[in-house]
Amino acid sequence: MKSSTVILYPSPGIGHLVSMVEIGKLIHTHHPSLSVVILIIPAHYETGSTGKYINTVSTTTPSITFHHLPAIPLPPDFSSDFEDLAFGIPELYNPVLHDTLVTISQTSTIKAVILDFYVDAAFQVTKSLSLPTYYFYTSGASGLCGFLYSPYAHKTTCKSYKDVNDFLDIPGVPRMHSSYMPTAVSDRESNSYKYFLKSALNMAKSSGVIANSFFELEERAARTLRDGKCIPEGPTPPTYLIGPLLASGEQVDDDDDEHECLKWLKTQPSKSVVFLCFGSMGVFKKQQLKEIAFGLERSGKRFLWVVRNPMITDCEKESSLKEFELEDVLPEGFLTRTRSKGMVVKNWAPQPAILGHESVGGFVSHCGWNSALEAVVCGVPIVAWPLYAEQKMNRVYLVEEIKVALWLEMSADGFVSADAVEETVKQLMDGEEGRAVRERVSEMSGRAKAAVEDGGSSRVDFLKLTRPWTDQ
Repeated sequence: MKSSTVILYPSPGIGHLVSMVEIGKLIHTHHPSLSVVILIIPAHYETGSTGKYINTVSTTTPSITFHHLPAIPLPPDFSSDFEDLAFGIPELYNPVLHDTLVTISQTSTIKAVILDFYVDAAFQVTKSLSLPTYYFYTSGASGLCGFLYSPYAHKTTCKSYKDVNDFLDIPGVPRMHSSYMPTAVSDRESNSYKYFLKSALNMAKSSGVIANSFFELEERAARTLRDGKCIPEGPTPPTYLIGPLLASGEQVDDDDDEHECLKWLKTQPSKSVVFLCFGSMGVFKKQQLKEIAFGLERSGKRFLWVVRNPMITDCEKESSLKEFELEDVLPEGFLTRTRSKGMVVKNWAPQPAILGHESVGGFVSHCGWNSALEAVVCGVPIVAWPLYAEQKMNRVYLVEEIKVALWLEMSADGFVSADAVEETVKQLMDGEEGRAVRERVSEMSGRAKAAVEDGGSSRVDFLKLTRPWTDQ
């Protein structure tokens, strides 16, 4: 009798890989009879520290098999644009994927294939092999509403988002301005727009869509999805909210010894520290770093701030590869003047451990969905500072719908003044609006933990998702 296998096919970036691996762990924990195979595709772009992470998971959870697809050369004229790479490389790999799935199916029954939305090209392969195919949307239910609604929006308007200059009505989420849409989908004639549109169309034809959220966090969006309102002209596949899916145990970067900032946090009062961190791609120009510094200093609040190598101008390119010094990018004397209240760390810090620390009482974040979920689980209120991708949309959900974040005023080009940093940080930690957000995120933290317990909403959805894979 053949064994039963579930195939997971993530996009190779660390933010997408980690939550897909967590799905694999859930499957193994609750259905140990199912084998889990995760296909790893060579990226040809920066993915974060995936190698060490994969090795650690392989060691600690040997029941999860990582299958590395062989490297194939890109055509010489292949675009270097991120979206073209993220969607286009999986398309090149379809022949390899087909052969891999056929080989696996000779010794095992493939019960399901779960695709990251970036590897949408694989859908034509899995359907040609008549394999039940699910999509994993790495963000939440609110974002999924917009994603599934996009083909209808495309059909009912002829304008690109960049030309609309108006508020958009998307089922299940607050109205938001067209300028908040990701750059990748702002021009309907662009390759990236067409990739996302095709992914949304295929997602609607799949066996089901999984999102990294939980019902209580995004109740209106979840109900809208289940009522089929995001695909007005056709059936909606089942949607499963099985989150929060967050890295549990493995470190995704090097920190074998306790990081210096964790030692420092132990010396700080409870809920007194504001943590500022902007993700693996969140970099600022020097002038913006100086405004943040002045704002933090004037706020008088304790802070822990992760500063990455700043954006460079053309005249600075020759020195851009050198290791930067904090003194060179921050205001003169800032580190000395704030030594008693603040700590600045270069490039990286262990974010999950920091957010879970008793001393941390606020989080200035780029609104990446994984970071937002980590903050919610840890009960840490957020100052929303979106930078790229879908983060401006996430800001609307986090501030207006979920109510776990404060809005940070910024100029049209994204610049934030020292005054805005000072006022919003003080409001978050001490103000009346901040109090409401702090109470709300504390409540959501409890709900997040309950959702993944036996009988919780995410556990129930997960068991619904996997039932067809275990029925004989």
